[in-house]
Amino acid sequence: MSAGVHTVAVIGAGKIGELMLSGLLRSGWPVDRLLATARRPARAEELTARYGVRVVDNLTAVDEAAVLAVSVKPQDAAALLDEIGPKVPADKLVISLCAGLPTSFFNRRLPDGTPVVRVMTNTPALVDEAMTAISAGAYATGAHLTLAEEMFKPLGQTIRVPESQQDAVTALSGSGPAYFYLLVEAMIDAGILLGLPRQVAHELIVQTAIGSAVMLRDSGEHPVKLREAVTSPAGTTISAIRELEKHGVRAALLAALEAARDRARELAAQAD
Repeated sequence: MSAGVHTVAVIGAGKIGELMLSGLLRSGWPVDRLLATARRPARAEELTARYGVRVVDNLTAVDEAAVLAVSVKPQDAAALLDEIGPKVPADKLVISLCAGLPTSFFNRRLPDGTPVVRVMTNTPALVDEAMTAISAGAYATGAHLTLAEEMFKPLGQTIRVPESQQDAVTALSGSGPAYFYLLVEAMIDAGILLGLPRQVAHELIVQTAIGSAVMLRDSGEHPVKLREAVTSPAGTTISAIRELEKHGVRAALLAALEAARDRARELAAQAD
């Protein structure tokens, strides 16, 4: 299967599936080459009204699309594959957006030889700044990976990783936006505590976060060097960092990401 405009069906167009639909449309993917499925009629009507995509049942999607992007909740994936698995021709590309589920989960429920590509993206896809990690299953070729990349590049950046690293990717970048939002929320509260109006604190922290991220991306410097450039001897920044270290912020982040990685593994075990 070569890269290009294929008919893509987003099966289970929830939050992540909708991100993919909207990103493909923004990139110029023809709306007549997109299909979606939804469990609730109200959701189907919403998708059609918002994007103009045709919403069909799962078996119609399997019949008409060359690429099946499965974005149901992990706990619903087995029932879905029981329904559509026998109907999926082995030459269709299946893209899994199901957090925690390995490609072997799909291979056991699909015809022998069906190519599966595992994808983990994140919600900054809404502003075309996603980080998407792509992994090949046992039967996926370089051409399948290239096609998956072409579909997700409009949403932001893509990277290929071995599938063995996908649970770590889920913990780091899949869930990552939530960690940053939590940190920004706490810093805004701190600004209020220090006497700033909420809107002023919000503007200060959000732009600081954007500027810091751009510097990290564009400078090529290690974050330690960038942090040290802000940290003067006996200054305000080192006093703040001492408190962060005293309260174990670094250790808490390490433990949090391990917990997210472990939860991804639990979801896979429960789905089986």
